[in-house]
Amino acid sequence: MAMKRKGSSLNRKQRKELARRLRSEDPGLEVMHPNAAGIDVGNSAHYVAVRPDRDPEPVRRFECFTVDLHRMADWLQSRGVKTVAMQSTGVYWIPLFEILERRGFEVYLVNARHTKNLPGRKSDVQESQWLLKLHTYGLLSNSFHPTAEIRVLRTYWRQRGDHIQAISMCIQRMQKALTQMNVQLANVISDLSGVTGQRIVRAILVGDRDPKKLAELADPRIWASQEEIAKSLEGPWQPELLFVLKQEMAMYDVYRERISECDRELQRHLKGFEDGVAGESPKVGSTVGQPTAKASRATKRNKKAQGHAPDFNLGGELQRISGVDLTRIDGIDVMVAQTVISEVGLDMSRWKTEANFASWLGLCPDNRISGDRVLGKGTRHVVNRAATALRMAATTLLKSKSYLGAQYRRMRTKLGAPKAITAMAHKLARLVYRMLKYGQQYVDKGMQYYDERYRDQQIDLLKKKAATLGLQLVKTPVV
Repeated sequence: MAMKRKGSSLNRKQRKELARRLRSEDPGLEVMHPNAAGIDVGNSAHYVAVRPDRDPEPVRRFECFTVDLHRMADWLQSRGVKTVAMQSTGVYWIPLFEILERRGFEVYLVNARHTKNLPGRKSDVQESQWLLKLHTYGLLSNSFHPTAEIRVLRTYWRQRGDHIQAISMCIQRMQKALTQMNVQLANVISDLSGVTGQRIVRAILVGDRDPKKLAELADPRIWASQEEIAKSLEGPWQPELLFVLKQEMAMYDVYRERISECDRELQRHLKGFEDGVAGESPKVGSTVGQPTAKASRATKRNKKAQGHAPDFNLGGELQRISGVDLTRIDGIDVMVAQTVISEVGLDMSRWKTEANFASWLGLCPDNRISGDRVLGKGTRHVVNRAATALRMAATTLLKSKSYLGAQYRRMRTKLGAPKAITAMAHKLARLVYRMLKYGQQYVDKGMQYYDERYRDQQIDLLKKKAATLGLQLVKTPVV
């Protein structure tokens, strides 16, 4: 049996390109950043390394106090350093990053995973020298870091999200206390934080125990009858559980007030943004996709706001600062749009293409290949709030009567729910990128357009398959 020659799977053009690279005259490393420094970030002290020809003591230790960080910046400037590389260690890097950035340094914030591939002894001094060497030869990739105003916006929005999670835990503990008293209110109303739930629980805490009187507080839109609600409100009313219910309701009110404070700060900060015009030379009337006549008449949809939505016109502010309305995209509401903007900002030029943007979000395939064999498939494990928000938006398309809804349902049938969610989140990320970068407006083509297009594609595939078999596909009307 003849053995298969190595490289026989390559075509002529690929073999010539491989030979050209092997004959490279200078395969060594080129100095990319001659005025570089490396910093090993720590909790109590930072170790800074510069090139040995810049200082007799090339590695120095600085405390983490603000005065010492400014002293470090002065020392780096006196040694002619222009760019600095540091690892994103916990939150210890944030004060140092901001001070160096204000002092005019080009700061590279690198992933610690990309610098720890060599075995051996490790010390703070060696780590700073290793970062200096990698950065000097341009072997480190700079992590994305939004602008200062976007970072402030992100801080407010994340703090608000933490309060919403705390409110959810208060609701869960209130529901647990009611269930322990066998008050089955959760079985007749969908949300304890709604109008009916809050009226009944607050009346219970005041001292009202009559099930019929409590049932009369229900909103008329509740599906359950007053008899069912009254039946669910009978219980032993243990004092200790009523005490727990009272404390959780007090905490619930506290977090509601904290959310209102975050909304006021968020609104104040958004008013400081300039009016944005998204896009790179946007074309008049340009859209993401070609709209149909029917879709052009009804592009804007009134989407129901999620729970705990801000009490001011957040959608209008986002449209003002970005220049586009991201909520036109099916599945994306104002909460998702705010999360995406607060995490990635408004400047899409940080990513060369929409594929790079989707890859940064962790929504692209990450096939591990070795020896021309695919060892594993999947996406990179990336903790990204924007990607999570886009995945949540994708799940809402299951019953959407739109182009994206029809596409998501077909993906879900073919790939299964987890892969379909990731694929549709990838699609949404590309649409967001195009709108923010090019100023295009999204116009839904409609579910009927998608179904007709998919049908035409299937007919073309059948025609090609029939042609390969020497047959001809003929359309016949269905009787």
